[in-house]
Amino acid sequence: MALFKKRTQPAAGEWYYCLQHKTVEEGLQCPAKNRFGPYASRTEAEHAMEKVKERNEEWDSEPERGGEGSAH
Repeated sequence: MALFKKRTQPAAGEWYYCLQHKTVEEGLQCPAKNRFGPYASRTEAEHAMEKVKERNEEWDSEPERGGEGSAH
């Protein structure tokens, strides 16, 4: 029995940001390794890279993660 089932059809209204093409796509157009999502709206997917940048900055600034202000 498979642990993960390969889904070939997206749920209605799923949006993705394709890292390879740097575009927003509706549905499963590019391979999973090349996309972020799913997002509930096109607007959310359009801002995917901004969210990634924000999260990376937050992560890098946390001392327990070795960021600014850490003892390392």
